[in-house]
Amino acid sequence: MTVHSKTNHCKIVDCTVRDGGLVNNWDFSVEFVQDLYESLNAAGVEYMEIGYKNSPKLLKSEGKEGPWRFLNDDFLRKVIGEKKRTKLSALVDVGRVDENDVLERSESMLDLIRVACYARDTAKAIELGTLFHKRGYETTINIMALSGVMDNELNESLAMINDSPIDVVYIVDSYGSLDPDDIRYLVDKFSRTLKNKRLGVHTHNNLQLAFANTLAAAQLGVELLDASVFGMGRAAGNTPTELLLAKLTRPEYSLRPVLGMIEKHMVKLREKEEWGYLIPDMITGTLDEHPRSAMGWRASDKRDLFTEFYDKMTTPEVYQSK
Repeated sequence: MTVHSKTNHCKIVDCTVRDGGLVNNWDFSVEFVQDLYESLNAAGVEYMEIGYKNSPKLLKSEGKEGPWRFLNDDFLRKVIGEKKRTKLSALVDVGRVDENDVLERSESMLDLIRVACYARDTAKAIELGTLFHKRGYETTINIMALSGVMDNELNESLAMINDSPIDVVYIVDSYGSLDPDDIRYLVDKFSRTLKNKRLGVHTHNNLQLAFANTLAAAQLGVELLDASVFGMGRAAGNTPTELLLAKLTRPEYSLRPVLGMIEKHMVKLREKEEWGYLIPDMITGTLDEHPRSAMGWRASDKRDLFTEFYDKMTTPEVYQSK
């Protein structure tokens, strides 16, 4: 049996604007986002995550972020003049969204709202997701940093979610430290516990495994696959949307429109901003650490001193005594 016949159930959620915004402080032009929407629609991509729906008053906003950091419904209506086949998604973080900022779905441009949380905040995520479900949205809970969650804590989280109206539950490899065997283990665990839920996966490319991990999940029945054009996302980036379009080969998928988007916008953007496989990100992925230390190192004058970064991460007591 080929990969293709195992993945006919899959849908792509393109996160270029939302996750890619972590690279450039959401400084995307309206033209960029409009062109992205048109190209994703022409490519047959099912969802485009157009930003965060968090509330600036609940975050330390410096006012320098692009508009995709704190989505405004009136603004969105002007940007996406005509909704087409590709649905719009937004992500919210537990503790960072004012529920009053989220309209009823019938009044909103958004179709899907995804709630990101750590396992310890599962109850709060369910509360938020349930509220958005009642307002008519498709909903997901994305449990972040799964590689660091103890088994008993994860079991409790999944049991709570199983009794909720949430539509989809995400396996998130926040640190880019998982491999296909880990993904298979987690998909099996989620599937056994969440009898009536669909699953999603969000991967990072620290170990050059984002695409392989996403395919492994897809072949086991995971439905929503997160990706971004040219792999643009925080630090090591994500599974490239164009790879999924090429590999899944569902009849409605077309690679060509996204190649046009890369040609027109992403090549120039990649010359200005840094993302993708880099040695410091590889080191944090190998050590199952948050990428913030690698990002800080790349922003310093020691950016290419990889051995020193490795020593700092693996033997901090020796490094600090130098």
